[in-house]
Amino acid sequence: MAATRTGSPTRRQVLGTAAGAGLALAVTGPQQGASAADLPLLGTYDVVVIGAGAAGMTAALTAAKQGLSCVVVEKAATFGGSAARSGAGIWIPNNPVLLAAGVPDTPAKAAAYLAAVVGSDVPASRQQAFLAHGPAMISFVMANSPLRFRWMEGYSDYYPELPGGLPGGRSIEPDQLDGNVLGAELARLNPPYLQVPAGMVVFSADYKWLALAAVSVKGAAVAAECLARGTKAALLGQKPLTMGQSLAAGLRKGLLDAQVPLWLDTPLTDLYTESGAVTGAVVTRDGSPGLVRARRGVVVGSGGFEHNAAMRAQYQRQPIGTEWTVGARENTGDGIRAGERAGAALGLMDDAWWGPAIPLPGQPYFCLAERTLPGGLVVNAAGRRFVNEAAPYSDVVHTMYDRDPTDPDIPAWLIVDQNYRNRYLFRDVAPAFVLPDDWYGSGAVHKAWSWDALASAIGIPAGALRATVDRFNSQALNGKDTDFQRGDSAYDHYYTDPVVLPNSCLAPLWLPPYYAFRIVPGDLGTKGGLVTDARARVLRADGSVIPGLYAAGNASSAVMGHSYAGAGSTIGPAMTFGYVAALDLAGRL
Repeated sequence: MAATRTGSPTRRQVLGTAAGAGLALAVTGPQQGASAADLPLLGTYDVVVIGAGAAGMTAALTAAKQGLSCVVVEKAATFGGSAARSGAGIWIPNNPVLLAAGVPDTPAKAAAYLAAVVGSDVPASRQQAFLAHGPAMISFVMANSPLRFRWMEGYSDYYPELPGGLPGGRSIEPDQLDGNVLGAELARLNPPYLQVPAGMVVFSADYKWLALAAVSVKGAAVAAECLARGTKAALLGQKPLTMGQSLAAGLRKGLLDAQVPLWLDTPLTDLYTESGAVTGAVVTRDGSPGLVRARRGVVVGSGGFEHNAAMRAQYQRQPIGTEWTVGARENTGDGIRAGERAGAALGLMDDAWWGPAIPLPGQPYFCLAERTLPGGLVVNAAGRRFVNEAAPYSDVVHTMYDRDPTDPDIPAWLIVDQNYRNRYLFRDVAPAFVLPDDWYGSGAVHKAWSWDALASAIGIPAGALRATVDRFNSQALNGKDTDFQRGDSAYDHYYTDPVVLPNSCLAPLWLPPYYAFRIVPGDLGTKGGLVTDARARVLRADGSVIPGLYAAGNASSAVMGHSYAGAGSTIGPAMTFGYVAALDLAGRL
């Protein structure tokens, strides 16, 4: 339960702590004791929820349906947070959607698998709470909102070979939702990270096939189905939402129906404490500070600290940057810092929901299928492969940092040839289409007609690159990656081309020109934060509970520890522990 870092502080930690202490004095000085009571009272509720993402809205909906009065305060001018931007995969074993689809899951399998993935990083009681309450949370959300869900069939657990792992996967995603159910409130939905192609209705599970639409009969059929859905929705006058847009909109509709107020443009300034218990929140509303009192407690669901450069420098390894994350830009660790000032322990602050990213102009591109499809490989500055490119995305970035801590494999380079470009969608660029000029101008992409010229362009040894490609090509033709075992796991084959044999992960690179895409450690958000127990209560470093304070989502230390069980391991636990927090506040646990 201790804070993430132990032992003698480094100079960076001392400076970071000093800066944090200065901020705490500046912020908390006028807000504690009598001076805080002098602030305008903005309202008194049973529960105050910080953040209108998946964790916060699920907590608020649960609290309201338990008969508690509740308000949600949100820093942004929009609701939905990072969840609205996401693909909205939700990893919750044994949930009713999975069981109805015939997925062969059991509580024993799920417990064995999660324990094998997470290990000793997270207490067994928290793992058990997640597994016990997740299915009920899904049932609750479907009963109290317009949300319905679909099994992401075939999206394997990330380590299906571990005890209890399922090659067919446990992930679900929101079904299509008509945005008209929100009326004018739809305009305040946080936009997606990537826009769905115009005229189409696309689910997360469709993207693996859309990438193959030019070379796969099924890919072409899925593309046609996506277009047909879009056409039907247009004819019916609908505003079709899927993925994170559907999830956030559905939860918001639940709050509207439950008459839960949601205050946008209302950032948290600090938590309000009395006699060691959290009894409210100090927020800024309409440009002025005010106090919102909580009779029973405060749930912090304000997201991580991925856009706080000082916190990332304090807790995480270099090189790191706020410009490589795809998390909501308002996620600057406000709730985590406020909890820390209230005495909370912090955990997993060094970690994030990592994934290889290409730093394209405007925003980074979180690279999923592109690094896994056959005909590509990833090399480091020495021109050599160093990782299974098709491994779970978090593992790839951990390897980038871990393999040589004194000289991390950052940036790395995804190398592909024209044959690859002729076959597969890349981000939103159709096969064989020219990549945008600004991708080249930014240095995120290089193209050359020989391996030596490409090596020179990206500053790596030409001989090493040629040798690496030659060895990779030989292994690809044999269908066996003896160096990094690409294709040995069922998970490796999710984003691949099934017509490529003998290994759908592997194909040789032979057709010029050749391309190199810069790869940096991106993330979906940070995963460190306030340490909580099985009831989502925030804990001090000695393991004692801070009365009245709860946390869920990326503001809390992740139940997945340093690992990642499957697609949706961020949102699934976030919603579950938001639900758990509200049940505990209602006295139902």
